[in-house]
Amino acid sequence: MVVLNVSRVIPARLLGTREGGQPAELLLVRETGDGSWLALAHPGGKLKPGRRVRFGPDSVAEIAAVLGGGLRQVRFVDALDARATLAKYGAVPLPPYIQRAPTPADVERYQTVYAKDDGSVAAPTAGLHFTPALLDAIRRKGTAVAELDLHVGPGTFKPVAAEDLTRHQMHAESYAVSADAAEVINQRRSGGGRVWAVGTTTVRTLETVTDDAGRVRAGAGETAVFIHPPYPFKGVDRLVTNFHLPRSTLLMLVSAFGGSEHIMAAYRAAVRENYRFYSYGDAMAVV
Repeated sequence: MVVLNVSRVIPARLLGTREGGQPAELLLVRETGDGSWLALAHPGGKLKPGRRVRFGPDSVAEIAAVLGGGLRQVRFVDALDARATLAKYGAVPLPPYIQRAPTPADVERYQTVYAKDDGSVAAPTAGLHFTPALLDAIRRKGTAVAELDLHVGPGTFKPVAAEDLTRHQMHAESYAVSADAAEVINQRRSGGGRVWAVGTTTVRTLETVTDDAGRVRAGAGETAVFIHPPYPFKGVDRLVTNFHLPRSTLLMLVSAFGGSEHIMAAYRAAVRENYRFYSYGDAMAVV
């Protein structure tokens, strides 16, 4: 049983100017229920409530509130709403460790071949290793493939600074698991099949919706689960994942799944063999 996160990366990075002409940047995170958006802003100290950022003659965002965790609530107050602004002026939100401007190739490369549902500000990068031909080959072997959504937020890149891991605050991310996906996962697992999660975002979603008996519940909501050692996994048996940044929540999840000693041994081998790391890097299977 292979489970994929089919969330699609949106062109969430917006470069504009403040009212005095100085540069400013917004990274749209997700839409809220009242039509406003949560966003990260730069320069943070200058973008206070009431300040505006213009992206073109037809698009202006106004800062409505400053929230915790570096987030702001913003509203689009000109002719273009947020989605139209992203379509016209947005850029691929490459991770901060890729220190170059996005290229036209990134628009295609920073997206899985099975991406469907707009909402992520970062690609579920373990899925970048899959091609249509590989997925077809997996299905021909009799393996079921299920899809879910976790819209990846910027908390993916937030390093863990707290020595006490319980003090680290994850940004909430939206997820959705259909009844069909839950049914096929439960059927395969109850018949002895193993669940292969493609990426840490798939793991976090499955661990959010799986009960203590190991059954997946369909539904939608938000998750801020932070998985780190020790952790009793309920919904995942195998993992495909990239090589992640030090002190990241992603590396801690992988260490919880595979065991810290085994994962560090894999990282030493990856360094020795000159593997590529991070978003456009190599992957490993943890079994």
